[in-house]
Amino acid sequence: MAITVTATALPEIKLIEPRVFGDARGFFFESFNAREFAEQVEVGVEFVQDNHSRSAKNVLRGLHYQIQHPQGKLVRVTSGEVFDVAVDIRRSSPNFGKWVGVNLSAESGRQLWIPPGFAHGFVVLSETADFLYKTTDYRFPEYERCLIWNDAQVGIAWPVSGEPTLAPKDAAGKGLASADTFR
Repeated sequence: MAITVTATALPEIKLIEPRVFGDARGFFFESFNAREFAEQVEVGVEFVQDNHSRSAKNVLRGLHYQIQHPQGKLVRVTSGEVFDVAVDIRRSSPNFGKWVGVNLSAESGRQLWIPPGFAHGFVVLSETADFLYKTTDYRFPEYERCLIWNDAQVGIAWPVSGEPTLAPKDAAGKGLASADTFR
């Protein structure tokens, strides 16, 4: 197998580690293989869009989700390092309001699978980071929602000193108590 898959503290969120083949010339790894993803992560997932963002140190993006047309995301970093977070926002889940965070970097090649029903965000730890992700549905701006990054009810331990740099829509995110959530 070219990947190792590990469940996180939120069992639906999966950490995916590729087998990297390296030598004096550099390295090679499969960043995505549909057959292995279906066998080891989740059956029936179809990705429809790839996205790429570049952000500076201390930029925090998120916590994003779409209340209709929810997206599953397969995320990875191709340069730099981020602290990546998923929050369970499914009211029927025993883990509602709980979060998991992992460091993702270009060096490790690790990826994170975040299925629909979770809010997602990250903060950049390196000078810059290139963040790539596949989604299972298209972007629908009218259904985009944002959970505020520093909601005390959720209590994410972001590895930042001081206030991160936020987009206006992220700064205006809602707390879990008043946010639109999934059943």
